[in-house]
Amino acid sequence: MRSLLTHQPHATCSFSCHFSLSLRLVVSASMGLITGFFAFLYHFPQIYKWLLKPYYIISFLMTVAFIAVRKAPGLCEHLASQREDSNSCDLDWREWEILMFLCAIVMMKNRRAITLEQHIGNIFLFSKVANVILFFRLDIRLGILYVVLCLAFVMTCKPPLYMGPEYIKYFNDKTIDEELQQDGRVTWIVEFYANWSSDCQSFAPVFADLSLKYNCAGLQFGKVDIGRYGEVSQKYRVSTSPLAKQLPTLVLFQGGREIMRRPMVDSKGRAISWTFNEENIIREFNLNEIFQKCKKLNKSRGLKEDVPNSFEPEEDSTEFETGNQTESSESKKYK
Repeated sequence: MRSLLTHQPHATCSFSCHFSLSLRLVVSASMGLITGFFAFLYHFPQIYKWLLKPYYIISFLMTVAFIAVRKAPGLCEHLASQREDSNSCDLDWREWEILMFLCAIVMMKNRRAITLEQHIGNIFLFSKVANVILFFRLDIRLGILYVVLCLAFVMTCKPPLYMGPEYIKYFNDKTIDEELQQDGRVTWIVEFYANWSSDCQSFAPVFADLSLKYNCAGLQFGKVDIGRYGEVSQKYRVSTSPLAKQLPTLVLFQGGREIMRRPMVDSKGRAISWTFNEENIIREFNLNEIFQKCKKLNKSRGLKEDVPNSFEPEEDSTEFETGNQTESSESKKYK
């Protein structure tokens, strides 16, 4: 009798702690589902376009693979289950816990996501991780098969690149120095990126949207693939190592000289955490101020050209205008 009284508080505490943890997971999972549902409704016009892209179709199928196997008639009857009613065609309590924990992680990661692609990418990534755990827990053979399919998917199917409108000029190892130093009156914002980086792919529509809003004669946007041009990576001190987390990197140039960059790098060569959203870029790089200066500069040049006895030589202004028109035609690219 004494031993029962001694162990009863521990049992009650264990049950209450387990119930409290489960309740938190349920609340987190519900919040994650609600957030995802509203994001889905907001971006619904864009989602139907993804149905034509194999990357998203296969990712979705691999995301729901475990639930599909668990619910498939004719197959689920032969699977193991820890349910008390021995119903192998339904999820047991442990599997529900793993899925709810997945929803909580996705919700926390999506708090820092910027674009819809990042939200969907987080869901796909962590769903695959959860599926690996669930399949290995169910049957080691199914776990190995799923891991092999994931590896084959990563090696053969790449995320689609951004193909929307943009006002960006693409540099290579031979043209970047020449373009940055060609006109000291032009301010350049250059993105150093790599095609294999998922962060760079997610940032592409944000950078393209900024180029459409702020591009002018005195403020230009450029990109260079340092995954392809290693010499540019070394010269401008942007590491392509995944451990350094320096991709993407934005650098502001004036007169061919670097003024600032984001993210900044510490003494160990690692990037200091910085969120690549539109608000941060506009604030840190003073895009509104630079853009207003460019507009005033263009207006003053226009007035000088209208005055017949202007002291400004017509050849210089014509040359500058022609250069800007040519440069704009080269920079503007609609895909």
